[in-house]
Parts: sequence; structure tokens; C-alpha cells
Amino acid sequence: MSTPSTPLPMPHVGVLPSGAQGTIADVAGVRVGHCTLDCGSVQTGVTAILPHGGDLYRHKVPAAAAVINGFGKSIGLVQVEELGVLETPIALTNTFGASAVARAQIREAVSANPQIGREWPTVNSLVFECNDGYLNDIQALAIEEVHYFAACADARATDTATLARGSVGAGRGMSAFDLKGGIGSASRIVVAAGQSHTVGALVLANFGRLPTLTVAGAPIGRVLAKRREADRDACHGSPPEQGSIIMILATDAPLDARQLKRCALRAAAGLARTGSVYGHGSGDIALAFSTASFVPHDAERIASPPRLADARLDPVFAACADCVEQSILDALWSATSVVGRDGHRRPALHEAMPDLAQWLKPGQS
Repeated sequence: MSTPSTPLPMPHVGVLPSGAQGTIADVAGVRVGHCTLDCGSVQTGVTAILPHGGDLYRHKVPAAAAVINGFGKSIGLVQVEELGVLETPIALTNTFGASAVARAQIREAVSANPQIGREWPTVNSLVFECNDGYLNDIQALAIEEVHYFAACADARATDTATLARGSVGAGRGMSAFDLKGGIGSASRIVVAAGQSHTVGALVLANFGRLPTLTVAGAPIGRVLAKRREADRDACHGSPPEQGSIIMILATDAPLDARQLKRCALRAAAGLARTGSVYGHGSGDIALAFSTASFVPHDAERIASPPRLADARLDPVFAACADCVEQSILDALWSATSVVGRDGHRRPALHEAMPDLAQWLKPGQS
């Protein structure tokens, strides 16, 4: 499935160049797949991110998470925090679908490694969620194990050049800034310690209130809010933020879990630039992983490649912030309008503001 075309080029955030595809799939080995449920009041899905094409339980990758605001029901973060590795693909879905997806991850891991839970330790499922209940009948509990398997199959089969974004997979029923949100992705190329590295991001955008939406520094939400007469002073009178965003960062730079946690924290900078204040009811979570090395499950000693020194991480930090901001814009640019539960509708940004170009600063469109 290809990304829907849009009439206006998306602004480029920052000065760092994008990778070849401009998505998280520019990090070698990373693949993304979706399973989308689009049937009347059921508007939801599953997105799977595979850090590499092998068995993640047997060949784990370094990772760390940062909880910016913890109003969320994710599965598996405690063990990631303790051990600093991933041992399943990263799954995204709606809040009430998280348990079904975690069960599917367990089945997949046990099928490949029957010793799990017996001779070997149990597997740590990793599922992130956002509440898509405005557009999706979340009480229908539509997400089943088969949908996770389908998303993983799509990831393995889809050309990385055609990574779908917008109203697909877990992003199908998501809203952002009272517009249609969903899946967005971006990448940046950086030079650190004399070597080139790729940083990629993928977000599940389901957060924000229209008056605060900022696009590459332009107060687009303020303009739209005034048009809707939803918020005359652009700051007050809007309902409280109760959405969430999941931000996944990938890099081929050699980093350990402690350094990856520092990278994950920089996702908050990119998020803030779009107009989020991490509201009380918002679940804002970032996870970063590196593909530069594997952690073998049954190793007694682990040989790691030389890591970047902390003092050389600033370019990577900048890329993390820029990628997250760009990915949020990408979600808004790529999304198509969706009608769902009880006739609820979220318009795409370009439908809601067909004259968007004139409000962007020169050179941003």
C-alpha cells in the first residue's frame, strides 16, 4: 500500500538531510508492516516494527524507553527498562487491543523457540497503544491475534520504499490536533565521530488540540481554530488533551541502552515543537533501539562494537528531535479523512485547510 499523494510538499524540519526514503526503513534491516481494519464503526489496526529480519528472542537488540507522560497501558516497558534489550517486534495498536497483540507475540516467539517458558526464560512482549475510541468502536474488541500476524507478514513482504503512512494500521482510527492523525515516519543522516549514521523515527500520532498545532514554526492550529470558532484566543476553552503519542526511534549508530535512553528523551523536543504540552491525560512514550549489534540470547560473554562517546552524541540527539517532529508532520500530511463510530469524522489537514501553503513561511512549502 502506498502513501496517499498530497497537493502540498511537506516542510523539511531542520538542516540535516533525510535518508533515501525519508522513513525509519532507511535504517538498514528495519521493516514496518500494517494490518488495517476499515469496516463501518471499526476503524483500527495493528502496526509492527521489525528491528531486523531474524529471531529477536535469539538475537536481541539494545533499546531503552523514556516515559514523557505516563497516561498509558503499554506492555513490556518494565523489562526493557531493566535489561535494555528488545526480544520481540515492536507492536502498535489501540488500547483494548494490546492484550490480544501481546498474546500473539508470545505465540510467535514460542513457535520459533519451544523452550521459552520451560527451559528458557519467558518472552517479553512489547506493545504500545493509543486510544482511538473517537473514530473506532473500541468496545468491539476487534483486534485479534491474526491481525498482529498479518502486520508482521506485511512487514516482511513489503518493499521498504513503499512504507505506508497516515490512516493505516494502528493509525487508522487515530486523531491528532482534532484532525486525522495516524502513522508518520522520517529519517535523518548524521555524521558523528567522523562516520555517517542513519536515524529514523516512526510515530503513532493521537494527541494534541487544534489551537496549539504548529507546523514548522507556523501557528497553523490558531488559524484553523479561529475559523472553526472553537477557540477565540487560541489557548483557552479547548477540551483538555487526552490523546497519546508513541515515538519509535531507530539508528545504526553503535549505542548502548543508557545512551539510547538519552536519545529517547530527545523525542520530547520534537514533540513539543508541534504544539504538545504533554497534557495530564496524554500517554507520551518514546523508545529507541540500535541495530549496530545483537545481544545473543545464550551468550556467556558479549563482544560489543566500540560505542560513540557521549560527547559525540549531539548530532544524533538533533536527528532524534528533528525526526520526531518530521514524523508528526508526516502523519498529518499522509492521513486521509476517516468517518467512523456514530458518524464521527476527522478531516485530513489538507481538507481542513486547503490554503495551507500561504500560511507557511517562505521556503517551507
